[in-house]
Amino acid sequence: MEHLSPPVLTPALATQLAHIALEGIAREYPNHPGHVLADATDLRHPRQLHPAFYGCFDWHSAVHTHWQLVRLLRLLPTLPEATAIRAALDAHLTPANLAVEADYFAEPGRRNFERPYGWAWLLKLAEEFLMWDDLDAHRWLAALTPLTTVIVERYLEFLPRLTYPIRSGVHSNTAFGLTFALDYAVATNHTPLQRLITDRSLDYYAADCDAPAAWEPGGYDFLSPSLVEADLMRRVLPVQQFSAWLAAFLPTLAAGGPPQLLTPVTVSDRSDGQIVHLDGLNLSRAWCMWGIAAVLPPTDERCQILLAAADRHAQAGMAGIGSGNYMGEHWLGSFALAMLGYAPEGR
Repeated sequence: MEHLSPPVLTPALATQLAHIALEGIAREYPNHPGHVLADATDLRHPRQLHPAFYGCFDWHSAVHTHWQLVRLLRLLPTLPEATAIRAALDAHLTPANLAVEADYFAEPGRRNFERPYGWAWLLKLAEEFLMWDDLDAHRWLAALTPLTTVIVERYLEFLPRLTYPIRSGVHSNTAFGLTFALDYAVATNHTPLQRLITDRSLDYYAADCDAPAAWEPGGYDFLSPSLVEADLMRRVLPVQQFSAWLAAFLPTLAAGGPPQLLTPVTVSDRSDGQIVHLDGLNLSRAWCMWGIAAVLPPTDERCQILLAAADRHAQAGMAGIGSGNYMGEHWLGSFALAMLGYAPEGR
């Protein structure tokens, strides 16, 4: 089967992503704070609420844009923007700033703030630091630890209470929130978190079959409900069990279906903050399909179908990078960089 060439992280692309991210994390407005006002005195500016993560329109985008900068610096330490990135991270990720961030979660009415999407990205940021043997990274990780601890405690407290998973294509999606948290739990050997996520994943999804993937995408999706679920289940099931689970979950995949799931989506208006989510859908679909294909035998017909579809989605998703429209630009670079981390090598 003929494939498009997967995108790669070139120095030029890295520089472009670095400039977008550096501008974004320092841009306080426009802002969508998600801040519940406790009373008439609780009206505060974004930088007062979140001295580390006040930019990029909302808290979760600020978090994953910091992850974007950290990953760029880890992968390409001689990037021309390296000095500027270190200076920006130094300014934002101070112990004092991150103590305010951690304390925010302890305030009344913050129990569900950024649950689970922002939680997941915060743990992804911590995981990135863990993979990097760098003196600055060690210092930033130490400063982040009080907030990371809060987020882990939130997962441990919340998941036993979540009776039913949320299967949306946006921030509330349970499978996505569990995926990044599980990666963190494995990386840190956090056995209670890993065990809880595995158990709840099986509770929520083990019996799923005949996913309504032909109904995808939703008009504002940046996640595929079916693919993020499969991407989680490949992590918690042994390979042979996962292969059988996938056959029941997406029974037409081996025959090249459903086409709605395997065809890149069209983005009609990148200035619309909701419609531009679909650029992110192309990118996240690609990384899910690459991840799922990676655990299937190369001789499995579904493997080649997924690889070809992932390449198409990756190319389509990269079209939205650097569009100049802030509503997509402030977050899409993170999705592109995450996707590139899943791209298979040697094809």
